[in-house]
Amino acid sequence: MFRWRGLVSSSVNLNCFKQSNIIVRRVLSSAIMSDKFNLPARYGTGEKSVWVEYIQLAAEYKPAVNLGQGFPDYHAPDHVTKALAEITVGENPLLNQYTRGFGHPRLVQNLAKLYSPLIGRELDPLNEIIVTSGAYEALFSAILGHVDEGDEVIVIEPFFDCYEFMIRSAGGVPKFIPLTPKSTEGQMTSSDWVLNENDLTSLFNSRTKMLILNTPHNPLGKVFTAQELETIANLCKKHNVLCLSDEVYEWMVYKPHKHIRIATLPGMWERTITIGSAGKTFSVTGWKTGWAYGPANLMRNLQVVHQNCVYTCCTPIQEAVARSFEIEMARYNTPDCYFFSLARELVSKRDYLVKVLKENGFNPTIPDGGYFIIADWTNLEKKIDLKSEPDKYKDYRFTKKFAKEAGVLTIPPSAFYSEEHKHLGENFARFCFIKKDENLALTEKLLKEWNAKKN
Repeated sequence: MFRWRGLVSSSVNLNCFKQSNIIVRRVLSSAIMSDKFNLPARYGTGEKSVWVEYIQLAAEYKPAVNLGQGFPDYHAPDHVTKALAEITVGENPLLNQYTRGFGHPRLVQNLAKLYSPLIGRELDPLNEIIVTSGAYEALFSAILGHVDEGDEVIVIEPFFDCYEFMIRSAGGVPKFIPLTPKSTEGQMTSSDWVLNENDLTSLFNSRTKMLILNTPHNPLGKVFTAQELETIANLCKKHNVLCLSDEVYEWMVYKPHKHIRIATLPGMWERTITIGSAGKTFSVTGWKTGWAYGPANLMRNLQVVHQNCVYTCCTPIQEAVARSFEIEMARYNTPDCYFFSLARELVSKRDYLVKVLKENGFNPTIPDGGYFIIADWTNLEKKIDLKSEPDKYKDYRFTKKFAKEAGVLTIPPSAFYSEEHKHLGENFARFCFIKKDENLALTEKLLKEWNAKKN
């Protein structure tokens, strides 16, 4: 009996040993597999973007008002949406099939008709314009198509967060320079945020390949002046640098300010790629249709990237955008033209939200363009306990706590700065004002109620 028990015991031990070996092999195999399939180094550590994080925040806490993401919460012009509806069920079946890879013919022809007089030269629709999957892809194709390993790219801060990621993905080296306010006291406008010319000049050298310009600017709403653009242009020409001009908010400029396209400055056409957006132009951000235009030799690089990742964009949407341009160009010099009526509509929304923010403890920067307001929240710091939020940067802690307590979602601007300059955005929150009047009124109600509770 004793010997039988010994055999059983040995058998159990052997089985345990085998099981342990199997587990060890699986763990080692998993570790090897895991290492092999790590995210490539060029994509960093794969951090969530601010958009992913704050969409998740909105879904979890359901704030009453979303002034975070930059899109309208009301309808686009009727003719724009009706065009798409008609096209998808229309008589021409080919309008639901693939179209020309570099841009639907009707759309690129209309883009050429629109921009040729604005830039003072005849655009070749087939070689100097490309239609992309949103302005986002236009940026991607321009950066990946022109930036090589070790090339330096000058980025003006704050910046749309994808700029840095795309530069690094291309093997480039971003060089950052912040716009800073002349003064933090009293009423500020976006014109008060300026570049230090000496610091800007010092960034240019033989390794500089590109400068990214964003005017009108997100999130400040700055509309760069002729003098500021000339300074940038002269440096680009002196050092043989490409200018990538992100002008998606080109129609949202408030009087007396005027949008100047840097490609129109002397000697800049041959070194400028300009980016536009149907989503911003016609208030249909979900259509994800953008474009870029510039000299054919520069556009060729974008075509190569585009044809090997996106290849072609949505045909019925391109057709609808093309038809929408035809309607607006036919009434270009009238008050009804959406290119100009949109800005008039947004002025009152901007002014209303500025007033609401001032009355509730914020110090907003009044934007000269775009549809965002950057507002200093530090006067409210004693009213809100940020210790419960674990984030590293104060603006993340404030915007999250504020969304939970006041029911108003905003975006932390430090997301639009490099690591070394994130402190410059920590005292601000970004508010979007292209929203229904009733939602802006609800924002006022919620802010007053929140302040009353804190007094």
